[in-house]
Amino acid sequence: MKALRAACYATTLVVGAGLSGTAMGAERATYGWVETATIEPWGTEAKVKLDTGALTSSMHAEQIETFERDGDDWVRFNVEIEDQTSEEMVSKTFERPLFRDLTVSGAGGRDQRPVVLMTICMGETRHEEQFSLEDRGDMNYPVLLGRRTIQSLGDVDVTQTFVHDPSCSEDSELVKHADHEYDDDIGI
Repeated sequence: MKALRAACYATTLVVGAGLSGTAMGAERATYGWVETATIEPWGTEAKVKLDTGALTSSMHAEQIETFERDGDDWVRFNVEIEDQTSEEMVSKTFERPLFRDLTVSGAGGRDQRPVVLMTICMGETRHEEQFSLEDRGDMNYPVLLGRRTIQSLGDVDVTQTFVHDPSCSEDSELVKHADHEYDDDIGI
């Protein structure tokens, strides 16, 4: 009887341990509060801050202009940042469909910003995310990742920085914005 009870207990431990990794979901990656990411398909490596106080991610952009293409609203903008690999200032002009307009309210008043979908590489995964465009030239971090993006990345350890190096290729997994299911608790 003791042997049977011990066997049942051992089986319970093994099955329980297996369920914690599978039925309860795969282990989430943990990121530092500051990381590096590449802006795809450009490949330039940018310093990014994971900002749990922001809902929508934000990217430094200058010369922001909206225009119409085939009846749809588009945005043309220039991103000029320091490439963290070469330590040189680099610049690229992007054109993206306007995803939505964002009104930001703060101590300085109300601000309208265009939001576009951009792809970044974090670790070994590409993430298509919403980014509001604003001139962040006087800020320490040209890219802020808000809660919508952080939810799909993993957890944030505020005691760590630069935990993951970006290493994506064209074959790397792409997490598309349209495939996200946001948790209501992130403040949507």
